[in-house]
Amino acid sequence: MSQHERTCLVTGASRGIGRGIAERLAREEMNVVVNYCSSETAAYDVVDEIEAADGTAAAIRADVSDREEVRRMSERIDRTFGPIDVLVNNAGVTADRTFEKMTREEWDRVVDVNLGGVFNCTKAFYDDVRRSEQGRIVNISSVVGQQGNYGQSNYATTKSGLFGFTRTLALELADSGATVNCVAPGFTETDMLAQVSDRVRGKIRKRIPLDRFAETDDIAGMVAFLADEESSYMTGQVVGINGGMEW
Repeated sequence: MSQHERTCLVTGASRGIGRGIAERLAREEMNVVVNYCSSETAAYDVVDEIEAADGTAAAIRADVSDREEVRRMSERIDRTFGPIDVLVNNAGVTADRTFEKMTREEWDRVVDVNLGGVFNCTKAFYDDVRRSEQGRIVNISSVVGQQGNYGQSNYATTKSGLFGFTRTLALELADSGATVNCVAPGFTETDMLAQVSDRVRGKIRKRIPLDRFAETDDIAGMVAFLADEESSYMTGQVVGINGGMEW
């Protein structure tokens, strides 16, 4: 199967790391589905960028925490491109607060999107990936899932939960030849990090041996490798891309 015959879905692909992954996989000549929830204009900007570079893409809205919306998205993708080959579970949200002050609603919202969304999307596209000649699932976690982070007990819990999910699904899909891996980015230059004060950014950088934040291309390059045939003997792994931070 050549790359241009393959289709990938990147959830939460309108901004940040998700956008970088979508654009990189398009450069690998895959059909790219740009999933978004609320950032419609940004999602269509991604599609425009891909098409301007002679790629093929479609933006499709779905709240990944809503099973019915994911089901409708899967039907639309199937009508447009047919079965997918690569699923990148990237969509995620934060609701930062110390655990002492965190509400159950803040906990549930992060869990529903960051873990529930992974369940919904993987369930919807499981058969596609299993039947593909080069089926791939890549789950996007975080260094926060490995280290924890003050004020992010909900987020850290969901991101560490992806490690066990990745390993288990890799075992269950191994007989089909499909692979499941996890990428755990460190602190990355995105809109989210841009909102952090210079003082806190400075403290974070002191913990990074390479003394810089990741660029989205650093993460997207690894995802492209994991989506490629070259990674066919790699499954059930958690790959940290964090500039040398310990975990």
